[in-house]
Amino acid sequence: MKASFTKYTLRFKQAAGTSKGVLNDKVSYFIFLEENGITGIGEASLIPGISPDDPGIMPGKLAEVCQHINSGISPLEVDDLNTFPSIRFALETARLDLKHGGMRQLFSSEFARGEQQLPINGLIWMAEPDKMLQQIQDRISEGFRVIKMKIGSLDFEQELKLLKQVRKEFSADEIEIRLDANGAFQKEDALSKLKELSEFKIHSIEQPIRQGQWQSMAKLCSASPIPIALDEELTGIIGSGMKQKLLQAIQPSYIILKLSLTGGFIAAREWIKAAEKENIGWWITSALESNIGLNAIAQFAAANDVTIPQGLGTGKLFVNNISSPLEIKNGFLYLNPEGSWDLSPVLSSEFREKQ
Repeated sequence: MKASFTKYTLRFKQAAGTSKGVLNDKVSYFIFLEENGITGIGEASLIPGISPDDPGIMPGKLAEVCQHINSGISPLEVDDLNTFPSIRFALETARLDLKHGGMRQLFSSEFARGEQQLPINGLIWMAEPDKMLQQIQDRISEGFRVIKMKIGSLDFEQELKLLKQVRKEFSADEIEIRLDANGAFQKEDALSKLKELSEFKIHSIEQPIRQGQWQSMAKLCSASPIPIALDEELTGIIGSGMKQKLLQAIQPSYIILKLSLTGGFIAAREWIKAAEKENIGWWITSALESNIGLNAIAQFAAANDVTIPQGLGTGKLFVNNISSPLEIKNGFLYLNPEGSWDLSPVLSSEFREKQ
């Protein structure tokens, strides 16, 4: 087996506003595993200020990982990746792709065969109120019935006004609203803000306060009129025992699984098992991956028989995404069996490093 990697910069069609700042582009690294003329590919996606992987030493770490594999170590036996969850996810993806013939068919399911659609939410980026409202109207006209709004960057009163306007036009029976605060609220006033937000019949809110405040988050989960979902809180939690301990301590209504941030398929299965043991709901969300990573995440979701809308609507964000059979129609993601992959932008990248 031969391993190599390449760097690829994805450029957003329009600036993407988050509570951590505005993104115009982002970096992904692609890992290639080659054997007997077959190539498997996986993606390590980085989000500035959010991903735990250190971008400064990422190239060096990837070179080290490739050297280990080229010396005969199995991709699953490469150690010391606890602080590089995106690399672990990329290795798991590339290994499965290689195992199944390098056709980007990782898990057997009706979705992977193009026979089933996955319900997804429409993403609303942080922006000025009028631009956010336009995004909402666009997503609804595109057929979405669940929207996810990122909040926390505008004045809170403006965000309340925006939600009021949305609810004036669309009832909770017509449109489900999920919110994502990315830890933007202070623990001292988070509950009061959640009470104000609850007037608009919100399905759930992700990470209202920053991660690492287990006691404060537990109190918030028990008192909040809006179901709370943990997102960034899951990052850096290693091992099934610690996962169970966190969920037992906080008792959220949901957890959000982002495989690039939590460490791939094996770690995600540990989270799912721990959540179901505590009767905690879950869904899966992409984290600004290209279609390589999105495909892997979607196939994993389908293999776990998800029924509620997932956060997998990021495939149209980039001007230079990898062409793929993935398509979005009327709020559903599916794999067009007549579509094809075009990996030439990645395979011919000048950044590819042969080890």
